Amino acid sequence: MEHDPQLARLGLFDARVPRYTSYPTAPHFGPDVGPRNFAAWIEAVPEYSQISLYLHVPFCRRLCWFCACRTQGTTSDEPVRAYVQTLKAELALLRAHLPRGVSLSRLHWGGGTPTLLSADLIRDLANTILTVAPMEADGEFSVEIDPNEIDDARLDALAAAGMNRASIGVQDFDPMIQKAIGREQAYDLTRDVAARIRDRGVASLNADILYGLPFQTGPRIADSVQKLLTLSPDRVALYGYAHVPWMSRRQQMIPSDAMPTPEERLSLFETARQLFLWDGYVEVGMDHFARPEDGMARALRAGTLRRNFQGYTDDPAPVLIGLGASSISRFPQGFAQNASGTAEHTKAIRAGQFSTHRGHAFRGEDLLRARIIEALMCDFQVSRAELLQAFEVSADRIETLFQAAVAEFGDMVRVTEEGLRIPDRGRPLTRMIARAFDAYDNSRAKHSSAI
Repeated sequence: MEHDPQLARLGLFDARVPRYTSYPTAPHFGPDVGPRNFAAWIEAVPEYSQISLYLHVPFCRRLCWFCACRTQGTTSDEPVRAYVQTLKAELALLRAHLPRGVSLSRLHWGGGTPTLLSADLIRDLANTILTVAPMEADGEFSVEIDPNEIDDARLDALAAAGMNRASIGVQDFDPMIQKAIGREQAYDLTRDVAARIRDRGVASLNADILYGLPFQTGPRIADSVQKLLTLSPDRVALYGYAHVPWMSRRQQMIPSDAMPTPEERLSLFETARQLFLWDGYVEVGMDHFARPEDGMARALRAGTLRRNFQGYTDDPAPVLIGLGASSISRFPQGFAQNASGTAEHTKAIRAGQFSTHRGHAFRGEDLLRARIIEALMCDFQVSRAELLQAFEVSADRIETLFQAAVAEFGDMVRVTEEGLRIPDRGRPLTRMIARAFDAYDNSRAKHSSAI
């Protein structure tokens, strides 16, 4: 495809910028937020309100080279069982501080590989969670599933526990690319697991696929996407692979000289994007696609799409509580992150306190700028009227912020009577445009490629 030359002039193919799953971003979290703040913020949750709960399982049977998540390998079940006991103790702490009547709008198990839990551990953990807070009738319980690490007993346990959305990591179906990234996963296996998930009445299926992988070409990603479409996922995340070997040592196993150029990455994204659109998916934000009847597509149409640490979400809850090592929570007051290492996290929980070791309490224009960035990432536009109604800010201040973006990006952003809008041709620059509203210094943070 022909790329707009202005994208290059504005630095798209050279820039490294945050993904803005939060604002401020995690590199700006500090030690001023600790366990007392976390406990106080939980206690401030309104009675009989809804919250979202994220549970992190940091273990994997094998460590995929492409992954930059907080994970650790294990060949034994002993550390996993010990970790589940820590999670149960953490849940007891949460229950002691959580106001009465609170329920769950969303429950998500991520990792790592949460499906390496045995069936009995799945049942035990799910039952413990539901004694802390019950699921709403229309709540969503989602689990990240590794097709290489699942069996019928564990699927039965998850379905019985109420899992109604499953998320399968695909990355790419090409065997050569899979070998290069340390994630070998046959298409036939993935198709079989998807069918077994559906057979258990799980209503919704998510899938993740990556562009920008080593040895990836237009025909290869097209073949992978077409195979993925045979699984009929309800929702797809088309993530750009973040090659950050200076942050993730295992990525040093991946041949850097086989990586596509930034210009090629944009072509790979566009190839996959067109295939999803041709198959009837709705484009959601920068990198998600959903069936028109999926909750995320409905949220996009209703203007209620949001962004959190899992990416785009239709979750209406204002509070997200993260449990487990390295998990991040978001409250109206700010962000709180647990200790990253399992040993440090376990030590704190066994001592009877949360392991919160850093975070950020909102101040100044944080919430205003966060909403502008989120609106751009979700809807490619910002409503001036919404900002004036939601925040104590003058129309002149909003105009100043908008014009600063125009000064940097020209006609790739447009100020209208309604607010600020990114036209279609400027959408590849969205993360860079969002950065124009970021008041924090990102010069020392080694973020991923802008495309």
